[in-house]
Amino acid sequence: MTLTPKTLSEIFDHGFDTVIDVRSPAEFAEDHVPGAINLPVLDNEERAHVGTIYKQESPFKARKLGAALVFENAARHVSGPLAEHDGAWRPLVYCWRGGQRSGTFAWMLKEIGWRSDVVQGGYRTFRRLVKDYLYDRLLPFAMVQLGGYTGTAKTALLPLIAARGVQVLDLEALAHHRGSLLGGMPGGQPAQKAFETRLAQALHTFDPGRPVLVEAESSKIGELNLPPSVWEAMKAAPWLELEVPLGARARYLAAAYADILADPEALAAKLKPLRFHRGHDLVDEWCRLSAAGETEALCRTLAADHYDPAYRKAMQAIAPTILERFETPTLDDAALEALANRIAARLERVQTTRK
Repeated sequence: MTLTPKTLSEIFDHGFDTVIDVRSPAEFAEDHVPGAINLPVLDNEERAHVGTIYKQESPFKARKLGAALVFENAARHVSGPLAEHDGAWRPLVYCWRGGQRSGTFAWMLKEIGWRSDVVQGGYRTFRRLVKDYLYDRLLPFAMVQLGGYTGTAKTALLPLIAARGVQVLDLEALAHHRGSLLGGMPGGQPAQKAFETRLAQALHTFDPGRPVLVEAESSKIGELNLPPSVWEAMKAAPWLELEVPLGARARYLAAAYADILADPEALAAKLKPLRFHRGHDLVDEWCRLSAAGETEALCRTLAADHYDPAYRKAMQAIAPTILERFETPTLDDAALEALANRIAARLERVQTTRK
């Protein structure tokens, strides 16, 4: 049997016990169906070698070699990671375009006695559905942006607000980036395709009849671009804005970016592009404070002299509708819990307009 999905829901809610991606590790690393495991029937080098023979020597010779490698690798998977499954196990298998790799592996599993199916069109079908959802149509729900100057703990508030039953789209978590010049995180960011898959999966869980809270961002988070549907929904969204004194923000930033601030040389490299925009004297002062370990003072001037002016300029350009402003003198745990309560209560009164 073949799964022929027409919507993302049919893939996300597939109902199979296991989804198996038989593409090469490199293909899998770039993007894959959420929750899939990678059991490649051709590894990166084997796939490249077979492809070279196909193009430069003979398609028949390439298919013969490819078949031998596929069966050899599939046998290892059956005797290895799949050995513990009983006869009731139902796997769903896919490759790049639903062709020989997935067809051969699914046939072998079926011959053993497992109820295996394949995805018609393979990963290309899934990717087409993701692109259609994120690029070719409007999202079916309304968003509300959570705004405020850098250091107002917007990112830290998101999970607290979500714990109160609010629908929250955490773009920085999905992009694995803190969304600023100093926002890089260990391990780097996912590929653009993988980011979009994460987005589509998160959006798929939301109720269109309720608002979705999202942190105010630019159209790019680190090296990743927001797809058009998400960016258009954000531009149309009203705002809830946080207002926090500069001193409290500086203390919060010093703690939140402690890993970045602990390496003065790496920080100086990150700050170097700002010499053109903010001048050598100011950047030299930031580097001096960094080298002296005066992290709170550094964060105070970074906010006041770089991030705050950029935020004010952006607000003048977009002129969002502010539903309510939330003031807090501190950003300790108690203050964040209180803010989360107030924001969650305000969102209960938001009327959604997009159907």
